Amino acid sequence: MRKLMLFWLIAFVFLVISKSFSQPAANPDPLRFEKEINSFVQYDKKNSFPSEAVLFVGSSSIRMWRTHDDFPEYPVINRGFGGAHISDVLYYYNEVIKKYNPAIIVFYAGDNDIAAGKSVKQVFNDYQALIKKILNDFTNVKFIYIPIKPSVSRWKFWDKMHEVNQLIKKYNEKHKKLYYADLATPLLNAEGKPDENLFIEDGLHLNQNGYARWKKELQPLLKELWLNLRPRKKDR
Repeated sequence: MRKLMLFWLIAFVFLVISKSFSQPAANPDPLRFEKEINSFVQYDKKNSFPSEAVLFVGSSSIRMWRTHDDFPEYPVINRGFGGAHISDVLYYYNEVIKKYNPAIIVFYAGDNDIAAGKSVKQVFNDYQALIKKILNDFTNVKFIYIPIKPSVSRWKFWDKMHEVNQLIKKYNEKHKKLYYADLATPLLNAEGKPDENLFIEDGLHLNQNGYARWKKELQPLLKELWLNLRPRKKDR
C-alpha cells in the first residue's frame, strides 16, 4: 500500500513539474512602450512617410541602427523600440507595421524574449502569428528576418536563440515571400564566439563596426528584392 501511495505521489509531483515547465512565460506588459509608440503616432501626424517603404521594425537593435544613413537609396522607415518582444510588435502591429503599407519589412526581435525566459516554441509561435497577420494584410510584401544575434552578454542563451533561428529559417524557406538574412554568423570570431570588437560596452548592442558588418551582409539581398519590386511599382 505504501509503495502504491509513493508511486502516485511521485507521479503527481512529476505532473505538476511538467506542467510548470510547459506553461508559456507571461508576456511583459506592452503598455510600458505606450509613450514611445505614441511618439511614432505623433510624428506621423506631423510628417508624411513614404508609401511602399523599406520598414525596419523590432527591438533595440533596430532602433539603434542608423538605417536612414546606411541605406539612403531606399525610402526607409525605422520603427524599432528598445526592449521589445515579438509579442509587443504584435500588440502594436497597427501602429508600427500595418499603417505604413511597406514593400519590404526587415525584422529583428526574439532576443529579449529568450533572455526573459520564453521557450523556443513560444517565440516561434509568436513569430508565426506575426507572419500570418503580415501576409494577410500585404499580399506583395517581402519579409526579411534577421536572426537573433550571438552577443557577449547573452551568450549563455545562444543554444536556444540558435534553435529559434533554425526553426524560422526552415519556416521561411517554405514561403517565397519570406527571407532569412544570416546576420548572426558574421558576428562570430574565429573561435565561434561573439566578436567583442563589434559590440558596445554592454556586450549586447552593436557598435559602429557591428552595424557596418550588418549593412554589408544585408545590402545584396535588400538590393535584389528592391530591384524586383520595380516592375510592379511602375505598372501602378
